[in-house]
Amino acid sequence: MTRPSPALVTPQAVRRLPRWVPWLLIAAYVLPGFVGRDPWRGTELSAFAVMLDMRDGGSWLQPQVLGETVAPLQWLPYWLGAAAMTLLPLPPVWAAQLPFMALLLLTLACTWYTTYRLARQPAALPLAPAFGKAVRPADYARALADGALLALVATLGLAMLGHELGAAAVRLAAVALLGWAGTHAWSLAPHDGAHATPWRGVAAASVALPMLALAGLPWLALLLGGAMLAWWWRAGVARPAWAAALLATLLGPALAWGLATLAGGGWSSLEWPRGFEVTRAEEWRSLGRLLAWFVWPAALLALWALWHWRRHWAQPHVGWPLTQAAIVLAASLADGGGNDRLLLLALPALATLAAWALPTLRGSLAAAVDWFALLFYTAAAAIVWIIWVAMMTGVPPKPAANVARLVPGFEPAFEPLPVAVALLASAAWVGVVVWRVGRHTPPALWKGLVLSASGLTLNWLLLMTLWLPLLNWGMGLRPISARIAAHVPANTCVAVAGLGYGELGALRHHAGLTLRRLSSPTAQACPLLLTGPRVQPADVPHGWRLRADFVRLRGERERWRLWERTTAD
Repeated sequence: MTRPSPALVTPQAVRRLPRWVPWLLIAAYVLPGFVGRDPWRGTELSAFAVMLDMRDGGSWLQPQVLGETVAPLQWLPYWLGAAAMTLLPLPPVWAAQLPFMALLLLTLACTWYTTYRLARQPAALPLAPAFGKAVRPADYARALADGALLALVATLGLAMLGHELGAAAVRLAAVALLGWAGTHAWSLAPHDGAHATPWRGVAAASVALPMLALAGLPWLALLLGGAMLAWWWRAGVARPAWAAALLATLLGPALAWGLATLAGGGWSSLEWPRGFEVTRAEEWRSLGRLLAWFVWPAALLALWALWHWRRHWAQPHVGWPLTQAAIVLAASLADGGGNDRLLLLALPALATLAAWALPTLRGSLAAAVDWFALLFYTAAAAIVWIIWVAMMTGVPPKPAANVARLVPGFEPAFEPLPVAVALLASAAWVGVVVWRVGRHTPPALWKGLVLSASGLTLNWLLLMTLWLPLLNWGMGLRPISARIAAHVPANTCVAVAGLGYGELGALRHHAGLTLRRLSSPTAQACPLLLTGPRVQPADVPHGWRLRADFVRLRGERERWRLWERTTAD
């Protein structure tokens, strides 16, 4: 028996968000973080190094950097970046970023359409009023889908990882696409005249699950695919379509296992959960800190929705995204309790669940979320501007001194176009605030998330315009690569030791150096040797003399040394 809906909505509350608003918001959210940003240290720069290796003739089956296999194996993100760099007549970083920009757009679109289809389920519709005009299901679904999109954009954890080059963006898009695929097991509300379209869902799952598996998580593809199969079985999907979905679920792990076997690694070369020790207090603290900020505000609204829709957990509009989120949260917990890259995959489902809170929100909670967004994001934007002014003028002196201490050697320069964009965004934020706090703001389900989504987008855009040169200097390796290149004669081979994949990729891309691993036979012809911070002078083989050393930011912990050969080895 279907329980009464807790949603009571008036026709005025399902007013449509003007289409130019989400498109402008998406552009302001997606483009910053890609345009003008160098690959940063860590996972992103390592992935870029593998893409460069593939583009320059390296193995596409066994991802490598200078002949050393990169583990865990993740093929699809490397293939996308390498193919874009090979095919597009653009600078390498720009070309590599385009597929990942498209993946972030796919994530946002799939979240919107997943919520839209689920909101048109009969059990998801609001109560019909005793008097007055009933709400049109399509208008209600569109308003909730707009709310889900705003909730996803407003979630703090999406901003950085969603704009990275690498596996995180591929996995996120795959999970969002699978969420949309799962909705095709159920027909929409009877008067909509739309039936279930499981074969469309099979086609989408046949793309999403191999994407997830080839991005290094075949075990999670099995879990999520199995969950979809269980929901489809419960929905009574015809056996041919269900069997095809089963094959799609098995396809991804089979491909990953086959490629891993051909690459010589097998299952052990893929990414697996590290395990969570329930007795270790630091792992619980790590998990608590991560959950405190990473999933805000989508998780808060999702919890509110789960309580008010607690009698509807068995219905697909609540149960399907809840199942996805629970599996991903359990996977993140099983991986040491603090894996933000796994927790990221729960955000589309949490945003969909957050949408169900909108027709049940009380004024106090909605006002609390709004006031938090107003105060927090306004203060954050003010801090960004103050520090930028301090970098440009030296006033206030304390922020300027802090920047000089944390990022030594950085010389700020005034760039008119980024500053103009930042000013326009700040003015738009003022307009949004005036509109939202105005007494005559029209009622709409999505209006309680406008400040959160706009505020996070504003601060992300400010960071990626005003602070981008500073962040590229501090987080990237272009400056030190250029300094090293100035000490290396043209067409000179350089042996390397103690450098990570990302550092090697930065030297190849930013400095254009020809590198050889010191342990390889070809390094014998190299007159220069470059060592990283992990190699002490005492560890350098005989026959090398120090030519120059370079400190990136923080003294001995980031000291690179360039050596020249004195005698034959």
